[in-house]
Amino acid sequence: MCPEPVAVIDLGTNTARLLIADRFPDAAFCQLALLRRIVRLGGGFHRERGLSDDAMERALDALRVFSAEIVRYGVRTVRAVATSAVRDAVNGQAFVARVARETGIVLQVIGGETEGRITLQGVLAGLDERPEQLLLFDVGGGSTEYTVARTVSPCFVQSLPLGVVRLTEGKGTPTAMAEKIGRELDLLQRHLTRAEVAVNPDRALLVGTAGTATTLAALSLGMTEYDYRKVNNLVLPLEEIQRLYNLLLPLSPRQRLDLPGLEPGREDLIIAGTLIVLMTMQRFGFNRLKVSDYSLLEGLVVTDDLSAVTNTPLSS
Repeated sequence: MCPEPVAVIDLGTNTARLLIADRFPDAAFCQLALLRRIVRLGGGFHRERGLSDDAMERALDALRVFSAEIVRYGVRTVRAVATSAVRDAVNGQAFVARVARETGIVLQVIGGETEGRITLQGVLAGLDERPEQLLLFDVGGGSTEYTVARTVSPCFVQSLPLGVVRLTEGKGTPTAMAEKIGRELDLLQRHLTRAEVAVNPDRALLVGTAGTATTLAALSLGMTEYDYRKVNNLVLPLEEIQRLYNLLLPLSPRQRLDLPGLEPGREDLIIAGTLIVLMTMQRFGFNRLKVSDYSLLEGLVVTDDLSAVTNTPLSS
């Protein structure tokens, strides 16, 4: 059977990404185009006012580019989702309506549990092993999703308000960030206990996905040009992540950009993200992290759960 072309968009709190792929009946896919822009949609977020005007303009600029690329490839249906920043914003629905008017892209705002489940499907599509138990965490700009799976089936998903933009702009120091992360991990562990889900670091695989994990991998490899094939399934020891944190912390954001592997737009956010990684590993007793370049974006391609994500015709 002929493959079905599909375009998927993940509009996150920090990054907007577009993947156009041929999807085959067995859910395998072949990438045709990949675009990403750091838009910092959660930048300047205000509890009463929601998304800032500048942040919405940055996101709209990226989505206009994405829309033109989708039209250029002749893809007629799009799976497009927005996550933490939009779902938390009082003006989120107004922004979604504006995106539809100005770009033709109809965004679906998904909850944290749906985000975690679809991300798990994307990670599994690129993972090189099937462990007995998997603890997956997805560090985003506004939230971090923790998913526990037995082989390929999720048994626990929780979204915590731990995002690199949220922490960087809301907490002034690494110490304040660490205190917030610690409180949220306390809550996570209580919920795991209540759900009777135990994470055994001796039998489980810890996988990190999204920008923080892949940036740490790129920094560890000293990449001058990002190569997802080298990043995906790379294993980082706890000691290496601690080394990178110790290297990054005393540097100014501008100085960090001189390090091979650090993408512009992440220079101030990488401290918060690395703290989440380190504290997650320490809290659950893991001494190694497997990095996944596959995440929510790939999950949107392979998922068959269209109750969560609807195919939407591009209207412009």
